[in-house]
Amino acid sequence: MLPKVKPIAMKERLSVLFIEKGQLDVIDSAFVVVDETGVRTQIPLGGVAALMLEPGTRISHRAVELAAQAGTLLTWVGEAGVRLYSAGQPGGARSDKLLYQASLALNEDARLKVVRKMYEIRFDEPAPQKRSIEQMRGIEGARVRELYSLLAKRHGVVWKGRNYNPKEWDASDRINQALSAATASLYGVTEAAVLAAGYAPAIGFIHTGKPRSFVFDIADLVKFEGVVPLAFALAAKNTREIEREVRLACRDYFRQSKLLKRLIPMMEEVLAAGELSPPKPAPDQLGPAFEDDPGIGDVGYRS
Repeated sequence: MLPKVKPIAMKERLSVLFIEKGQLDVIDSAFVVVDETGVRTQIPLGGVAALMLEPGTRISHRAVELAAQAGTLLTWVGEAGVRLYSAGQPGGARSDKLLYQASLALNEDARLKVVRKMYEIRFDEPAPQKRSIEQMRGIEGARVRELYSLLAKRHGVVWKGRNYNPKEWDASDRINQALSAATASLYGVTEAAVLAAGYAPAIGFIHTGKPRSFVFDIADLVKFEGVVPLAFALAAKNTREIEREVRLACRDYFRQSKLLKRLIPMMEEVLAAGELSPPKPAPDQLGPAFEDDPGIGDVGYRS
């Protein structure tokens, strides 16, 4: 049996690490990556928000168990991290927060207020009044296209629009490869924060129909602050491994900007704009049979 792990709060963690071509295992009670030559590299798992597992990576049952105890999100991504295939939850949605999130998404007035708050945070100005969500989405799309064009001009990058095909990755231009690598990193960090806060990644307000709709909602609020400008800046340079350079730059940006400290309070602020109180349990519902020990991690983690 592994010793019980008390996770570090999400805001205090390193954001993301990419693992490529190695066996992830637990050796001498430590989380390690063993390469093909037998070299071991220890990873302080409890201090990392998300591990991005690239092709050529294998992971043992004990390593998955330890990651779950430590509250570290495991994500399986494509080469260079440009496509996210699956994710293993470090904890899961709390019933009270899940019901609160669902009640906001299902209430037309509350959902509109949440979307307006997202618009306000993203563009640092009040959302237009008397506009539907569809109309605000159209305004947002026009502004985003303008931002892409302005960044392209600033960095001297040829911009033909946001377009790429994961099945024909090499056919994509450098800037689309860079943007895909940057947003994949951001989505991994954001999903870890959503799960740590106890919410459901699938219940979105602007995005819908995807397992990570709420992740996309929250990530879009900060995307143009750092990762998108980083992608354009690096695409303008003559770097051979554009995806790797972008991943490393995003990792450093997440750490320097302390993004994880902002994401969970930002979610709470956005949802509070819906002006609904969390629903109370029905009188005939049963509480837990036993109480869990208090943990020092974020509320969404299983402890």
